[in-house]
Amino acid sequence: MLFENADLLVRKVVKEDHDVLSKWLSDPRVLEFYEGRDQPFNRSKIENEFISLGDEKTQCLVVYKEKKIGYIQFYELDKKMKGQYGYVDRVVYGMDQFIGEVKYWNKGVGSLLVTSMVDYLFENNCADRVVMDPQARNERALRCYEKCGFRKVKLLPSHELHEVEYQDCWLMDIQRGQ
Repeated sequence: MLFENADLLVRKVVKEDHDVLSKWLSDPRVLEFYEGRDQPFNRSKIENEFISLGDEKTQCLVVYKEKKIGYIQFYELDKKMKGQYGYVDRVVYGMDQFIGEVKYWNKGVGSLLVTSMVDYLFENNCADRVVMDPQARNERALRCYEKCGFRKVKLLPSHELHEVEYQDCWLMDIQRGQ
């Protein structure tokens, strides 16, 4: 287990999580903003992208009230990416997440997850900043992240290929002590 906060538990992904990840990553409502509806995940793709990755990302399952409900990953930005974003000489982490159980959308669970992970990264990984780059059209996510203290830093035009089209994204960040 990485951490627990109230009814929320975050732990590393294990092989036994394959079926629940497969369920979420074949749901068009989840894929609308995460990976794309034209990219449903099969067993092999889940294995390659979520179960057997190296150490560059920490991939976690989100459990809420003892039910598996989502996924979150975090990683330290490399020198090149920090330079592109203008964060030279700082410890900067990125994170990506989704709530796979859609009945938990708009219930405050995403906000609890984001704020808990940010606190974890500041306290345990010596992060100076945490960044995300959600699609500009993902209004629900943008509202959640702003509610959690993230601010829009700059628009990233045509930043992410999603469903055969490049999407604009927002670089968003939160600083330690903010």
